[in-house]
Amino acid sequence: MRKLVVAVALTLGALLLGAPVASAHSIVTGSNPTAGAELAQGPDQVSISFNEVPQSKFATLNVVGPDGNLWSKGDPRIEGQSIVVDVGDLGPVGAYTIAYRVTSADGHPISGTIGFTLTQQGSGTPGAAADASAEADSESAGGGIPLWPFLVGGVLVFGGALAFALKKPKEQ
Repeated sequence: MRKLVVAVALTLGALLLGAPVASAHSIVTGSNPTAGAELAQGPDQVSISFNEVPQSKFATLNVVGPDGNLWSKGDPRIEGQSIVVDVGDLGPVGAYTIAYRVTSADGHPISGTIGFTLTQQGSGTPGAAADASAEADSESAGGGIPLWPFLVGGVLVFGGALAFALKKPKEQ
């Protein structure tokens, strides 16, 4: 009986420690405009495409200009496997940043930036300062469920089972 308990405990431990972590996070497959693009005129909208359909909850997509202001207009929307936001006429020449945050199908948030350059002055009017919008987005966004409590719990259960199985019986 004792050998059976030890074998089961060791098997469970090996399975727990050897189990791969799920890696189902979305990854960026493209953008419009593409990273590093040089444009004489701003696009009507910008989009980031992913390898799967992102969740619409907590999705953000902003275009920030070289002046630190928002140039995207309205709320972002999910269209197929892409997040899209409208952009009005751009303004100053320089580097623009497309900042995104979406939730993967597995519930984990992913975020990043893609840059492009406007090479000719536009006639657009900027929105609010980007810092104010970023603070509002971070307050409304939630994180996923952490994995570490489950790993710690599994290690503790394995350790307890192993200690119980190896405990010497009391002599009478």
